[in-house]
Amino acid sequence: METRKTKLGADHPSTLTSIGYLASTYQGQGRWEEAKKLEVQVMETSTTKLGADHPSTLTSMANLASTYWNQGRWDEAEVLQAKQLELCSMKLGQRHPDTLISMKNLVFVWKGMGRHEDALGLLQSCSDLRQQVLGASHPYTASTLSTLKAWRKENEQGPVQ
Repeated sequence: METRKTKLGADHPSTLTSIGYLASTYQGQGRWEEAKKLEVQVMETSTTKLGADHPSTLTSMANLASTYWNQGRWDEAEVLQAKQLELCSMKLGQRHPDTLISMKNLVFVWKGMGRHEDALGLLQSCSDLRQQVLGASHPYTASTLSTLKAWRKENEQGPVQ
């Protein structure tokens, strides 16, 4: 990362990729504040240099939303993930596999916020779209269907005491 900063500049796309990798390493280590600081830097620079709807910017938004989610900062995660989903839908289309990943990420944010009905509704939409786009046997479709089934069962039984 430091070499790329020196050779290419702090705002070069390859440098931003390296910074993103370091942030990902910090995430894996549970170093959330350090990850967040780098992810904010990558997202802001990507937005300025590449545009708000560039695939690299969209990825950086999802990464920052994930860090917020892992910190339990649900409101911030929701705002960022909803914006990322909206931009993905506009840039790539609602049926694009990356848009569907973004949709499922928002589902998990809503679930974490306790918005179970909203999460189930969006998860159903995601599941339907994944079946149409990827097919019933695709691992992402299977995972979504499995999660949907488990959450429905959980909702029917109520919280475990």
